[in-house]
Amino acid sequence: MAGIKVQGFNHTGFVVTDLDRAIGFFRDLLGFELLSRAPRDPALIGRMTRLPQPGIEIAYLQGPGQRVELIRYATDGIRNFDQPRVYDDGAAHIALDVDDVDAAVAAAAEHGVLPVGETITIDAGPNQGRKVVYLQSAYGLSLEFIQAGR
Repeated sequence: MAGIKVQGFNHTGFVVTDLDRAIGFFRDLLGFELLSRAPRDPALIGRMTRLPQPGIEIAYLQGPGQRVELIRYATDGIRNFDQPRVYDDGAAHIALDVDDVDAAVAAAAEHGVLPVGETITIDAGPNQGRKVVYLQSAYGLSLEFIQAGR
């Protein structure tokens, strides 16, 4: 039996190198509503992340049944950006049901979000028979489109 009673999901967060482009992808392509965009107190965030006095800006966007947090740390010169591959340990993504995977892939490409590999049809499990594809952007987003319906 679990020792913690989860009451719901709050958000899914992505650290991105280009906050404007990431917001544009979720807002302009996917239709998410921008709820807020603002810097945060570097001292407070530093206490949480152990990054000394990080410059940080956070945006929240609301989509159908999902809130997304986009984070831009001002870490230029502190570290290099090495985006995790979809198969790396610790890599994360969100999966979105779409009405047409092929059309969604084409539209995402206009926002710099490109397929990682081929679009395939799942052969087992809860998404059996659905077309799916992984996508990534050069600025830190990883996601999956799943064609809704069967």
